[in-house]
Amino acid sequence: MSQRQSYAVGTGLFIVLGFAALGYLATQTTSVANTSRGPSYTVEAHFANIGQLKERAPVKVAGVRIGQVQSIVLDPGKETADVKLAIDKRYDKIPDDSVATIFTSGLLGDQYVGIQYGGSSKAVADGGTLALTRPAQQLEEMLGKFFGAGGAADNLSGSYTVKARFTNVGALSVGAPVKMAGVAIGSVQSVKADPVKLDAEVVLAIDKKYSQIPDDSAAAVFTSGLIGTQYVAIQPGGSPDMLKNGDELVLTQSALQLEDLIGKFLVNGSPSDKKPADNASSSNPPAGKH
Repeated sequence: MSQRQSYAVGTGLFIVLGFAALGYLATQTTSVANTSRGPSYTVEAHFANIGQLKERAPVKVAGVRIGQVQSIVLDPGKETADVKLAIDKRYDKIPDDSVATIFTSGLLGDQYVGIQYGGSSKAVADGGTLALTRPAQQLEEMLGKFFGAGGAADNLSGSYTVKARFTNVGALSVGAPVKMAGVAIGSVQSVKADPVKLDAEVVLAIDKKYSQIPDDSAAAVFTSGLIGTQYVAIQPGGSPDMLKNGDELVLTQSALQLEDLIGKFLVNGSPSDKKPADNASSSNPPAGKH
């Protein structure tokens, strides 16, 4: 065999092996590698956001694959995704208070459902539902955490809504955290302008486990750090009556604008620049003539 022919054979083998490697990697990162592996039972989970989760994506416990996503449909009349999980029958002891979370493999990998076991002695049955879920993490939320605003509450117990009106919301957006004592207790559900009252109506979705907030509490729009994202902070009041679903927070404080702060600084100046009052010097009258 000539040298030219040996080069051609070597190049051909290299190309064939390269395509074979690409095919193998493709099967490991797509649904081809996630086919059913035996008898299974189905469990439902409802998510507020599934991100890029797809059918036949893995279902894992402690990083070990125990099943796959069977179907994903939008729950009629609700803003939640109904996800059915096909779990291998040998893993039939999953506590019914376990938490299902949508994770991402690595930085740019595929998404999957991870299950964290709860403490209940009762196992979820075939056709049952995992009531506790966490949605897929969105890029906006991760950027918010990076800039110091923190993410919204996990909302594992459901939520109730309250309203608040502000003359100025600044850059407050939907999904921003609602905090009390610096801890996220919910998120901003909607922000819209009222064409009649000419202010901004903000709807806050608060986790039901925080149901003991006095109804005379105050809401304020704050900014995390110097250039961070904005959020709503709730300062508890002293009323014996608690907020209920659909109530309105009457006491509010609008967002402070950078222009306002600069204007106050230029008008008032620094406290150290202030001169003593005139009456301070007049308190000691000049001595009389001798």
